[in-house]
Amino acid sequence: MSDDDRIADAMGRMPDVLRNDADWAYFQAGLDRSALSVLGRLGHESNPNPKRRLRVIVSSSSSGLERRDDGWWWNPQALSWQEAMARVLPGGGEVAVPGGRRVFDLFLGIGYDAFHLARAEGVRIPGGVALFSACDQGLGAEAILAGRGLKPGERRILDPAVPVSLTVWTPKGETDA
Repeated sequence: MSDDDRIADAMGRMPDVLRNDADWAYFQAGLDRSALSVLGRLGHESNPNPKRRLRVIVSSSSSGLERRDDGWWWNPQALSWQEAMARVLPGGGEVAVPGGRRVFDLFLGIGYDAFHLARAEGVRIPGGVALFSACDQGLGAEAILAGRGLKPGERRILDPAVPVSLTVWTPKGETDA
């Protein structure tokens, strides 16, 4: 995200200024470790799934939880997260939440075991889409995460040339999440 807590431009697209090879490699490694990815419909439609990873697509177009050819479609207004996971991932496993903003907001309520906050430092995207809805009311992403009981781990530099930094926020402030 940018210094002004934006994850996309005003049209909802990720601008080139937020794209970074080191961050992408870290992100992909996280998805590879996960048993499941949860993202919104627009993110699902915009990002092909060539590795055929198991996905849950958050969408109000689902009546609850539906298995479709491209993944599980889940409407959180119709079925709880716990009920959905009992069907989708009955044996448990790591869940990645690549987002969109509505999905990030949703999981603020469900809870995060870890939130990996990557920042393209020195970048601003005026009028862009905020990481969390509350960022549009003047709250910073870090304050929002802290308000949910998460604590920052050590700040790491993923790419010193840009720079792109990473801080993993966890309930205990652990950095190995």
